[in-house]
Amino acid sequence: MTSIVVIDLSGNNLVEMIPSNLKNLCNLEELLLHAININGSIAEFFERLPDCSRSKLRTLSLPMSNLTGSLPAKLEPFSNLTWLDLSGNKLTGPLISLERLSLTDNSIAIVVNSTWVPPFSLTYVQLRSCILGPKFPMWLRWQIRISDLDISNTSISDKVPDWFWKMSSSVQFLNIRNNQISGLLPSTMEFMAALAMDLSSNQLSGPIPKLPINLTGLDLSRNHLSGPLPADFGAPGLETLLLFDNYISGTIPSLCEFQFLWLVDISGNKLTGSNPDCSFNTSTKNTSLNIVNLSLGNKLSGKFPSFLQNCQQLIFLDLANNQLSGPLPVWIGEKLPSLAFLRLRSNMFYGHIPIELTKLVNLQYLDLAYNNISGSLPEFFVNFKGMVITRGNDGGIYSPFFSTSMSYGGAEIMDGFNDSFKVVTKGQEQLYTREIVYMVNLDLSCNNIIGKIPEEIGTLVALKNLNLSWNAFSGNIPDKIGALLQERYHLGINYEHSMTSHQSILVTRVFAVLLCPRVCSQTEPVPFVQKDQEDENEKVFFFLAMGIGYVLGIWTILCIFLFQRKWRAICFSFYDSMYDRVYVQVAVTWASFKFYKEKWAETN
Repeated sequence: MTSIVVIDLSGNNLVEMIPSNLKNLCNLEELLLHAININGSIAEFFERLPDCSRSKLRTLSLPMSNLTGSLPAKLEPFSNLTWLDLSGNKLTGPLISLERLSLTDNSIAIVVNSTWVPPFSLTYVQLRSCILGPKFPMWLRWQIRISDLDISNTSISDKVPDWFWKMSSSVQFLNIRNNQISGLLPSTMEFMAALAMDLSSNQLSGPIPKLPINLTGLDLSRNHLSGPLPADFGAPGLETLLLFDNYISGTIPSLCEFQFLWLVDISGNKLTGSNPDCSFNTSTKNTSLNIVNLSLGNKLSGKFPSFLQNCQQLIFLDLANNQLSGPLPVWIGEKLPSLAFLRLRSNMFYGHIPIELTKLVNLQYLDLAYNNISGSLPEFFVNFKGMVITRGNDGGIYSPFFSTSMSYGGAEIMDGFNDSFKVVTKGQEQLYTREIVYMVNLDLSCNNIIGKIPEEIGTLVALKNLNLSWNAFSGNIPDKIGALLQERYHLGINYEHSMTSHQSILVTRVFAVLLCPRVCSQTEPVPFVQKDQEDENEKVFFFLAMGIGYVLGIWTILCIFLFQRKWRAICFSFYDSMYDRVYVQVAVTWASFKFYKEKWAETN
């Protein structure tokens, strides 16, 4: 046993501290204890490591081991240690000198002098959720060998220095998201070696320069970026592009040159003009795109994007809040067979709903609200298998986002969803995150749809939200719609014609039907505000203001009496006079009452 070089006990159900009888393992070089519930002090753990092997130990990996306490101030005995992984623990303490440093999701505050030059040269730095700010960590300036850098959510609130872009020019994986970093993107960005960059949720401003040639993933969402998009992105291998919630203006360049692009979200900007189009080279056989998730919500105009005919793997399509017009194309059902999420609300589409749309058997979310759709509803809603509960062995709900037949797994697709995705129910915007994959929605409100509601709509028993309000439906409510009663979030229907008393009771008490005029208001639903919370806040502020006013009033009176002797004398004299008057009045009244009471008793 004394010749053991590597010990790997990862992924077991072992508990408590390692035994103290490991002193004879003098050849130990690698110790891997991933997800072991040590549940003890890291100082005690280091003391129990064999003394004779400390200078030989090269790898010490202890992620998610429930270690606590402060890191050792010095690791001089571990002279050959090049890889230390302590992520997912509850450690505190100073920075340590290593080539690979992983302290992710701890509460370590790394505080060093701004003039400090570290004696080490790191190649792998993972410091997510540590405390580096508020100033930009100057010690990183000298770490020119880093290939993987993660300083996301580290409380940095500072302007990005020029040296940082120079230092990170050789970084392949760069993550600085969820800070308050300001400044401009470098004009030399195209010469960086980055493969993936996440600079989201900061305060970066200015235009987007040409991207690194080897870049495959870029997230610049939730910044203050402005100006037009570059005509030449410069990243032919780009796979994911997230630019939502900025101030980007101009038009959208063609996306068809990116043959590997599968995730695009540039919504929430100020882009205008028509949708991008594609001009494929007919001499090549490859005319298809790999886009799976596409969100283009801006102020775009024109017709339904024709280039989407080449996106047969498309699952998520969000074109809401644009100015698109024209009829819905009939090729959607044939060219987009994998489509599961279709959001076209707040546009100017007109005409009837094409019957070919019912070929989208995976469709579980359809939102056509706030358009000019007319005609009657197709009777083949039963084809929407994504809106029907189909229970497997696990009793779960069928969802095309998790279908094994899809090219991309559900979790991978969800990487492109906004942190808070808005779904309109009851006229208000409800916020969803990754659980949007479980949302089954049919919203056709605020259109000009006529005729009867098909009986088949009652078979869509997986619906969480059904809104057919603000249309011109007539006839009776289908009997089968009662199947939608259990565990539904919201059902809204409106009718012009009269109903029987039984149906009226059903509508009023069960469905919370919206009996509203035919003409639909073109104002968007108000953002979601929880009314109970709003009322509670008003009560709190009312009582707080009343209490503050009462205290200030009493304090003012006390101060006047304290410093104004004359006023104090007048006040006390007034109180004495009032007391005497009240006392005399009470005494006389009581004496009179007794006198008349005795006289009345004598006469009787």
